[in-house]
Parts: sequence; C-alpha cells; structure tokens
Amino acid sequence: MEFSIQPNLENEKYQIIPLKQGDFELLYEVASDPEVWEQHPNKDRYKRTVFQKFFDAAMESNGAFKIVEKATGLILGSSRFYDYNESDNSIFIGYTFYGIHSWGKGINPQIKKLMLDYIFQYVDKVNFYIGKDNLRSQIAIEKIGAKKVEEKKVDYEGEPSRINFLYEIRKENY
Repeated sequence: MEFSIQPNLENEKYQIIPLKQGDFELLYEVASDPEVWEQHPNKDRYKRTVFQKFFDAAMESNGAFKIVEKATGLILGSSRFYDYNESDNSIFIGYTFYGIHSWGKGINPQIKKLMLDYIFQYVDKVNFYIGKDNLRSQIAIEKIGAKKVEEKKVDYEGEPSRINFLYEIRKENY
C-alpha cells in the first residue's frame, strides 16, 4: 500500500512537520538538556556529536518530524515513523523526545493521537520500543492503550544496543 511516512499533521495547538536539515540547531537547543535524556537508553544524546548522529539517522529515515507549538512557533521535540513491515502491515513510532518545558502538559498524547489516527488508515499495528529504564515513556505509552509484548535488545544507529520493551497498539483495539 502506498502512503507517506512523513505527512504534515496538525490539530488546534500543534503541528507535526517533516524534519529538514536546517532544523538541526533549533532541535538541538531542545535536545541539549541532559535531563531530557536521563531515562532514555542513550543518556549522552544531549552532547552535540551524539545528537548529530541521532539527527542524521532521523534525516535518513525519511519519516522524522519536528513537533511545533502553533501559537509560538517553538519546536517542542521530535518523533518519527520507521521500519514499516509490509508483510506484518505494521510500523514503528519512536525516537520521540520533548524539551522539559513540554513535560506534563498533555502534549505527547495529542501528538501520538495525530500520528496514530493518520497511520491506522494504512497499517494494522503500531509498535514502540521503550527503554527498560524509561518509566516516564512506559507510563505515557500505556495511557494511550499500548500493551507490552516483549523485551528485546535493540541496536540504535551508531549507538550501543540496549534492552527495550516492545509495546504495540492494534488497529482493532484503538
């Protein structure tokens, strides 16, 4: 099935816009706070050289987004669609992060809803890898209906592999 993994999506407050090379500096401003990465599998992503690898992989994925607050134009964070599996009719959403000023404001559920509403037009299952120590993201993903189905070692582009939990949401349960 033909569909874009990098559409423009929006609701009343937020836009999900395809990431461009010129977005690096503004996105790095958000990512340069060590607290953003404290529960993520790679805690060093606040470092410019490490974040550059993360950003380059995001660009190569052709499915990465910047998350923008419409009222201010500020970049709040990033997420992406990746690893579409035609035979399983599934895709992953992940590599999501937000600056700490966006935490606890209900932004992530709104962004995930936009992404899920869009992608469930084309796939039957959405997967998420969440680091085993990332309790904040585990709680958030469970609140939107994801179920933990497996524990797995995951290789990140240019980073060491880490233990992650695999979560899924099936279209029929969404």
